[in-house]
Amino acid sequence: MKISEITRQDIIDAIQVEQINWSGRMDETAFLSRLYDLTSLPSTDGRFHNAEGDIWQHRINNYDWDDDWVFYDSRFDLKNGDDEILLRFLCETIHPVVRPDVTEAERICQLYNQYLKNDGFEITEKTRLSGKPVFVGRYVGLTSAPALNAVKEIVTGIDAGYVSQQITKMEAAVTNDPGLAIGTAKELVETCCKTILDNRGISYSKNDDLPKLVKLTSKELSLTPDDIPEKTRAVTTIKKLLSNLATITQGIAELRNQYGTGHGKSAKFKGLSSRHAKLAVGSASTLAVFLLETHEERESN
Repeated sequence: MKISEITRQDIIDAIQVEQINWSGRMDETAFLSRLYDLTSLPSTDGRFHNAEGDIWQHRINNYDWDDDWVFYDSRFDLKNGDDEILLRFLCETIHPVVRPDVTEAERICQLYNQYLKNDGFEITEKTRLSGKPVFVGRYVGLTSAPALNAVKEIVTGIDAGYVSQQITKMEAAVTNDPGLAIGTAKELVETCCKTILDNRGISYSKNDDLPKLVKLTSKELSLTPDDIPEKTRAVTTIKKLLSNLATITQGIAELRNQYGTGHGKSAKFKGLSSRHAKLAVGSASTLAVFLLETHEERESN
């Protein structure tokens, strides 16, 4: 069970707080029959032979069970069962047959994903039925870029409150909001460059774009190809690596302009996926670590 008890309870609580009717426009017996054979599940009421009978009695006839009863009923395994059982249930609550309002279904899907992402899961559109989305749950992994951990470690040596916020924002957005992750990746490199330049007393214009900030920071840290002595045997390789860093930075800026946050998009716009966000976040994190480590090394010498 990879979806933790904490995540499951958070989802249950959110359904209650948002007053979401989990069976949609169907009665609960009909809804649950889409997922379970209620006639084969035992009854918890001695007057009935199976789950179908006691659900009718306590949710339709007497209505004396709480609205969230299904999540705590061990017959349905939603609180402690396999991940697949919970995901199928959640997807069914936003199936177009159950919940025909597409806007409402997508809003609820986002609510679920807000908690599922903490355990590496997401609910996403699989296909369409009469033009309306049909969802499926899947494991996508915990998507923090490895380089982010290195950034976390190194920023402890500087005044990095805002940097830490950017890292947290990127980690949370890589899967569910790639555009935000891409935009924040650009901001991370900008912040690191400005932090280094401020610490070293170097002035820059507030209008300087990302490539210019990286170039200025690299020059201040003696990283530009012109600062590498030609007698170094590895000069060609070093120049290529530094040139690639500049290219990566430029690429992040272009991703920001075309697909990231902060720019108006048409109603038909479809952003990049999480794998593109991972590329932007990974590149930005690697560059940020390189610049910050070099800055600290120069400061200590």
